[in-house]
Amino acid sequence: MFSKLVLLLTVIPILELYILFKLAGAINWGPTILLVIVTGVAGAYLAKQQGKEILNKIKMELSSGNMPGDSLLNGLSILVGGVLLLTPGILTDITGFLLIIPISRVIFIKFLKSKFNGMINTGNSNFVYINKDDYNEH
Repeated sequence: MFSKLVLLLTVIPILELYILFKLAGAINWGPTILLVIVTGVAGAYLAKQQGKEILNKIKMELSSGNMPGDSLLNGLSILVGGVLLLTPGILTDITGFLLIIPISRVIFIKFLKSKFNGMINTGNSNFVYINKDDYNEH
């Protein structure tokens, strides 16, 4: 896991710099920097808007006594997408927008669910499943 993280934290920035230099060579530095700034601002606005919607949905589900599982995963997706959009770079911006836009967010959530289910089924997790019918409030 650690080696994957180190690889991710070294390869992605180098790739992002390469793409930014190529883009600046094609359209010049001014528009390239403007693009990075605009995507950061637009992403922050979109993440804030989507985050508020998900937060309200989580509150509604909790107040009605339901576990907000999907809403929590949506919130995680928006959080990660927002962080990626604030990181300068083209690949991180594309990935960030995909994680914030509700239609494409579904793919990330399905991936997370399959990972969590795999961890639960193999016993490699700290998750505990509690059946609603087996739980008694005291």
